Amino acid sequence: MLNKKILIFSLSYYPLVGGAEVAIKEITSRIRDSEFDMVTLRFDKNHKEFEKVGNVDVYRVGFGSSYLSKILFIPLALFKAWKLDREKKYKKFWVMMTYMLFPVTLMRLFGNKTPYVLTLQDGDPFEHVFKRPHVRLFAPLLKKGFKEAEVVQPISNFLASWVRKFSSRSRVEVIPNGVDLKKFTRPDFPAHGREGNSRENLVRLVTTSRLVKKNGLEDLIESLKYLPTNVCLKIVGSGPLDSKLKSKSQKLNLEDRVEFVGHVSHNDVVKHLWKADIFIRPSLSEGMGVSFIEAMAAGLPVVATPVGGIPDFLSDPEGSSHKAPTGLFVPPRDPKAIARAIERLTKNERLKETLITNSQRLVREKYDWDLIAEDMKKRVLQTIDKIG
Repeated sequence: MLNKKILIFSLSYYPLVGGAEVAIKEITSRIRDSEFDMVTLRFDKNHKEFEKVGNVDVYRVGFGSSYLSKILFIPLALFKAWKLDREKKYKKFWVMMTYMLFPVTLMRLFGNKTPYVLTLQDGDPFEHVFKRPHVRLFAPLLKKGFKEAEVVQPISNFLASWVRKFSSRSRVEVIPNGVDLKKFTRPDFPAHGREGNSRENLVRLVTTSRLVKKNGLEDLIESLKYLPTNVCLKIVGSGPLDSKLKSKSQKLNLEDRVEFVGHVSHNDVVKHLWKADIFIRPSLSEGMGVSFIEAMAAGLPVVATPVGGIPDFLSDPEGSSHKAPTGLFVPPRDPKAIARAIERLTKNERLKETLITNSQRLVREKYDWDLIAEDMKKRVLQTIDKIG
């Protein structure tokens, strides 16, 4: 019988939630014939050193969320993984995101040859991830990590191009992140997007975003200057730019039109989507952008920039003729273009409904977590089972 014990390397995990963490939980919960362990950073002393989260036994090492702690996590993860492997003899490792190549590559230098799959979920540009001075010192380790992976699983064609930049001959399987359709597909109710309106003809924009530079939120706030006063924006999320973005909205006299919701649990994101009319995130870079997929599932028309992995699922009506349109593209760093796209959707109901219909069909056919998990099992994890 095949050994189906898999050790996952991830910098963070629940209760901290991002796209990578959701992907691990959704995929592992659907692959019930394998045993999953994880080594991750203990960001908070209140987080348990060991606990079972869904179908994953989680082992936390390290201390705190400081930059030093993240650096020290590498050797700590190495030693913990080595100890676990001696006890459990894993058939394969699963490396979540580029940074986690470091402990696995170091283990291989010390003689551990367990085959591994690398999942690329990075949202920043290639230059930011690999070309910064303090990263360049360790570039040989990253290059070795890319080359020795049995399978590299990028979540977009944009991230798949990174493998070629490292001259890696690893097999590449592009498998995106998905969405829980049962959770995000809105129930039928009248007056969708107009629930509780206090002003007549209110147009509600929503974005679910980390408050960081790459998500283009300054441009989004500025776009309201060029839109009627009945257009308002809800920003769901938290991050280091919180104060700066609030200050910008005040300087532009937009305080009454921009609502900062702050951090909400992933389970509660859908409640804000269902009460909105249009989803928008004018990203400067994007590995894939699962927030867009969730908005599509929730029945919202989407406005985005054609960067990173977004063109994998979003097609503009004025773009390729062989793809059904699923959203509107605007150039990066262009608040006026954002305003024009919003006005276009508010004035053209037929276009809006076409985009919603096409995008919901696309999500059902390609981005259901059940389909993603099956692809991950057959195209990635089972192929490593056959090694050796």
